[in-house]
Amino acid sequence: MLPGHVQANTHATEEFPKVATGSHSRLDPVRGHDYYVIMMKKHVDLFDTTYTNFTDTVHDAIRRETYGHDIGQTSWITAGEYDRLLPLLNLSAGSHVLEMASGSGGPALYMARSTGARVTGLDVNESGVATSNELAAKAGVGDRVRFQLGDANARAPFDDNSFDALICMDSMNHFPDRLSVFREWHRLLRPDGRAMFTDPCMITGPVTNEELALRSSIGTFLFTPPGVNESFIDQAGFRLVRREDASENCALVAGRWRDARANHRDALVKVEGEERYEGLQTFFDAVHRLTRERRLSRILYVVEK
Repeated sequence: MLPGHVQANTHATEEFPKVATGSHSRLDPVRGHDYYVIMMKKHVDLFDTTYTNFTDTVHDAIRRETYGHDIGQTSWITAGEYDRLLPLLNLSAGSHVLEMASGSGGPALYMARSTGARVTGLDVNESGVATSNELAAKAGVGDRVRFQLGDANARAPFDDNSFDALICMDSMNHFPDRLSVFREWHRLLRPDGRAMFTDPCMITGPVTNEELALRSSIGTFLFTPPGVNESFIDQAGFRLVRREDASENCALVAGRWRDARANHRDALVKVEGEERYEGLQTFFDAVHRLTRERRLSRILYVVEK
């Protein structure tokens, strides 16, 4: 398969709940160019606010309206997509999985319940790790699922060949030295172990610098063209097993997340403030639009050691 070729996702698109469309921020010339220049110069917090208030009524409602089947995720993945993809890791009840950038912990808990595997989550956000461990304890799986603080860009606090599988969904764009990250994954995996990840920020069409700034307004982002991941995968010693375009889910989830937040605007403004609320709405709209138009694409990879 050529580096620029993407295997199409022929599976049916997941059915999402209908959400009433509220008002939301988007690239609107009426609001003025200067407004968006200001927004692009400032990082907008998504993760601390979301993880700290993860279990409150408003955020619960937003997740239900966004995903339909809420498994506690804070990414572009849905339960249906997760169910389809997890078998690619060849997990069993005796497997030990490392989730890099585990976020809220919901998908790790879902994986443990679905497969019987043990899961260790690593995330750089303290609020995310605390929320994840609380959810694991409440779910009664604290003996099989645990979360700890750690930077996915650095050497992980685990021995060589410690894990049967590794998963990292919708977070590769936050790793500036991606080749080093792949090499670290190779160290951590046992022989024949698989890693699965999505890169939601592959440049596959014309994008302006302002659009890239909006798409990356929530933190550090790495944008790459087709072929870069494939080269790094090979250099790190992995074999590419699967590659497919998973953009459609990202476009749908981003649009519904934006609209669900708009439906709960007043409650969110009390938590986030007006500026942060508008900044996040602009972010979600940029994700939705750029991915829907396939100018930025979300690509799924499965690799094997």
